[in-house]
Amino acid sequence: MHPKALAPVNGKSLLQRNVEYFQRYGITEVAVNVHHFADQIEAAVASANGWGSRVVISDERNEVLETGGGLMKARPFLDGDGPFMSINADVLTDLNLNRLQQFHREQHALISFAVTDRKTSRYFLFDEDNRLCGWENTKTGERRISINKPNLVQKAYSCVVAYEPAVFDLIRQRGKFSLVDVYLDLAADHRIMALDHSGDRFVDVGKPESVREAEEIFL
Repeated sequence: MHPKALAPVNGKSLLQRNVEYFQRYGITEVAVNVHHFADQIEAAVASANGWGSRVVISDERNEVLETGGGLMKARPFLDGDGPFMSINADVLTDLNLNRLQQFHREQHALISFAVTDRKTSRYFLFDEDNRLCGWENTKTGERRISINKPNLVQKAYSCVVAYEPAVFDLIRQRGKFSLVDVYLDLAADHRIMALDHSGDRFVDVGKPESVREAEEIFL
């Protein structure tokens, strides 16, 4: 058994691929959240010397904190003067990170994340300016609205995100919580924006059957 982050795709783990993905855009300081099989991830990072990057471990062995709690736990590694970025370990994409960073700056956003028009069951909802207004689950019918506007557009979350460090002082949740809750809580009063990168390569490798698809796309 191994953590999803160490699942191999054409001989390279997802974690290695994403560390190297960041390197292509000059990002060489990386914090990695660990919980299940944490020792395996630490050993992989150590044996590869971070694949050429400075990789630090944010340890969640005692409690899995989900995406939002994990971000807060990693605050000591991420807080600073400029924006920082995150990606889910089980996502592979060729989205141009320079494009996302430029979009983030131009929009004067607190948070900017990548989206596509692919089919899913859970969507974020945006207005005509690509500002986040809500979220819905089309399977359960659950709908959460932060900004009530007509003609909201569904987009699928790509799990690649740019943040201003100011977000840490604005997050009200504590303990174990999802970034979805953070986005929806902050959306009414802060600019949370979406960059549509439909057409880029993208695979969610969270399911074993997705590994074959990833291997066909990411050589």
